[in-house]
Parts: sequence; C-alpha cells; structure tokens
Amino acid sequence: MRHHEHPDVGTWYKDQEANHLFEVVASDDRDQYVEIQYFAGEIEEVDLETWYELDLKRVPAPEDWSGPYEVSREDLGYSDDTMHPEDWSGPLTEIEPSEM
Repeated sequence: MRHHEHPDVGTWYKDQEANHLFEVVASDDRDQYVEIQYFAGEIEEVDLETWYELDLKRVPAPEDWSGPYEVSREDLGYSDDTMHPEDWSGPLTEIEPSEM
C-alpha cells in the first residue's frame, strides 16, 4: 500500500519497507520536496513524487527524543539523585555579605 497523505511537518512516520522511523521537518509544495530527519539524526530531502510512492504509516513520536541529537541524560545534567535546595550552589553562594 502506498502513501497518499500530504507530508505534515512535525509528524513522525515509519517507512514500512525500509523499517525507518523519521519526522517531517520541512515541506515545500512550490519546490516539490519534503525534508525528513531520521531518528538517528540523518536528514534527507525527498521529492514529492517519491513521497507519495513510499509505504508509510503515521506513528507517535518516540519516547526517547534524544536519538537524533546524540544527547545523553548525563549531557543534560540529569541524575537519578534527588536534589534539595540546601544542595544547590552557584556563584552567589560564594559571595560573603558585606558589613555596613
């Protein structure tokens, strides 16, 4: 079964034949192309004629959105440890109050 739906920017699809997951990141009717970004991060431009020949299925966005960005939880500064306000530190905590 071929795909007959117009590309929808921000929508995720699965190519049934190639088993690839991707998001439509741009579409231009005038220039007749669709720009897609695969989950792994690669970006590809597909002409509209090819788009309509693909065997696609709309799918929900992956839960792990970091795939194309090569970002890990550690890179984002997340940890499994709970932080409490008394544990917070920053440049202002090193400033001693001035005496007047």
